[in-house]
Amino acid sequence: MKIHHSVLKPTLNKLLSLFVILFLSLPAFSNVKLPGVLTSNMVLQRNKEIKIWGWADKGEKISVEFNNKVLKAIADNKGNWMVSFPPMKEGGPYTLKIKAKNTLQLDNILIGDVWICSGQSNMEWRLINTTNSAKEIENASYPEIRLLTIPKNLQYTPVNDIPNLKWDACSPATAADFSAVGYYFGRDVYREMKVPVGLINTSWGGTNAEAWTSREFLENAGIIGPETVPVLSPEEAKKKELLLKDSLFKRFGLNDGLDAENWNLPGTDLKYWANIEVPGLWETSFLGNIDGQVWFRKDISIPENLAGKEWKLSLGKIDDNDKTYVNGVMIGETNRYDEPRVYILKPGIIKPGMNTIVVRVEDTGGGGGFYGNPDDLKLLCSDSEITLSGTWKCRLSPVGFKTETTSNPNIVPSCLFNGMIAPLLNLEVSGVIWYQGESNASQAYRYRTLFPALIKSWRKEWNLPELPFLYVQLANFMKPNEQPSESEWAELREAQSMTLKLPYTGMAVITDIGEENDIHPKNKQDVGYRLALLALHKVYGKNIIDEGPVYKNMKIDGNKIILEFETYGSAMVAKDKYGYLKGFAIAGEDRKFYWAKAYLKDNTITVMSDSVSHPVAVRYAWGNNPDDANLYNSEGLPASSFRTDSWDGITVR
Repeated sequence: MKIHHSVLKPTLNKLLSLFVILFLSLPAFSNVKLPGVLTSNMVLQRNKEIKIWGWADKGEKISVEFNNKVLKAIADNKGNWMVSFPPMKEGGPYTLKIKAKNTLQLDNILIGDVWICSGQSNMEWRLINTTNSAKEIENASYPEIRLLTIPKNLQYTPVNDIPNLKWDACSPATAADFSAVGYYFGRDVYREMKVPVGLINTSWGGTNAEAWTSREFLENAGIIGPETVPVLSPEEAKKKELLLKDSLFKRFGLNDGLDAENWNLPGTDLKYWANIEVPGLWETSFLGNIDGQVWFRKDISIPENLAGKEWKLSLGKIDDNDKTYVNGVMIGETNRYDEPRVYILKPGIIKPGMNTIVVRVEDTGGGGGFYGNPDDLKLLCSDSEITLSGTWKCRLSPVGFKTETTSNPNIVPSCLFNGMIAPLLNLEVSGVIWYQGESNASQAYRYRTLFPALIKSWRKEWNLPELPFLYVQLANFMKPNEQPSESEWAELREAQSMTLKLPYTGMAVITDIGEENDIHPKNKQDVGYRLALLALHKVYGKNIIDEGPVYKNMKIDGNKIILEFETYGSAMVAKDKYGYLKGFAIAGEDRKFYWAKAYLKDNTITVMSDSVSHPVAVRYAWGNNPDDANLYNSEGLPASSFRTDSWDGITVR
């Protein structure tokens, strides 16, 4: 029987289509696959079960060979598989072989101690940017220390993998761009313990603690509600960002190629400029959660008799950077978010009649715009003061524009836990080192609840209720106070100290190594060293001193207050040429603090001031930058800041 081609061709097409459909419907794994965190050169945790896991076709049989042991697994209905090797002591290098339809082999694997290094920019800060970095990098040859950096990964829901990761043996070439705090910590632990150390740097500059805490614990702690942040798909998130961009660009007459170079001139067309209240971060205005550049403009009238004088322009604090113009002339710029702007206008810059002040503000993340007090915004000369707070004009620039609606981790609670911690949870680890808090300073009181919630969430998700969590207290930063003052940073340090109530925690005090003009102290060696002391004592059981003096209690004795301490060392000392204690303030019932005289005797300190006859409270190192605080133990570790009162601080909302 002969089959005609006209009959055979449709039949073949249908069969081909069916084959394609069946092929495309097969599981995506086909070959056995490992998570990105498992690679050659890695360190696996000693003395705990070693989990090896991955994905394959449903029902596929997998054989895993490691350190002369072979374990078998079968992929479940979703393609997941896992084996758990019994605890092993430190050693290596070893080879890991996974056999299924395909074979994978990982080489040069060590068994030792794995530490998670997390937080914001001071943890992210690279070794190459630290004190004496050239020599430190040159000497960074430690083949038994292994380094892994997790890329920035914001996720709305927890993910189980970050692909294409790479563990490296520590060398001058690989250490230079690694976390400096992580490196110095790991180096000092390794030198003492002589055990392989794996360091996983999972950090993101400028991030708040909410982003690093699981959603469940944020809700349980009352920090967010179930509907605080909707869960969007990547496609929905991108669509939302594009809608916001289109709306703002239309409002301000923008396109991506627009040139804004003449917006500083008085004669600029104001057709597309809008009203905005200053001061105030623009996220609270119609601009919403965006980053980039916004131009601000204020026109003021100056009488003829004042025009020829020298003026001072005060704009308060601006986040992040500014370029400021008066009548088209740039009179100053500042590239810091935390410094009040004060610019001197030489005679002739201010003219009789209408004058134009233009400020180009650039924000690279978080809040943007003017955020000082309204009283800080003014134009002054010897005979006059003009208030500048109130309504200004503004115009968005397309330069550097991006939305924060879905791309800023501080807008999306739990997003960094989901994307940068959740994929690591199958790893057994020795503990965590943490350096964060700067981004939460304005909410220090809430940090008392938030920070313990973060630690508890990690312990639960890792299924390690005794997970050691060692953290860095905020460094000293900003201009020191001339008089005792309230301080957000001091209150954040207090919240960090209070978190020591949780078991298996430790805090490295570094209020003696900060820098007034840089939120990123270059001395990361001492940070890593003090964290290592905590680990060596609390985790490894070494008989060493790992903390400075800690305040215990007080008693009032007439016009003096006597403080008692837990010394945590051989003795307390004043780190001063003449033996004088500094950094103490004392107050009476009126709650007004005065700098105090302080005298050290044995394990007590007597504090007094001629300005306070009936004292009730003492504070030590209480300020953004307590640069003169000098109470230490004889082992060279500083005392933490503290206060004896419990009065509401400025971050209590």
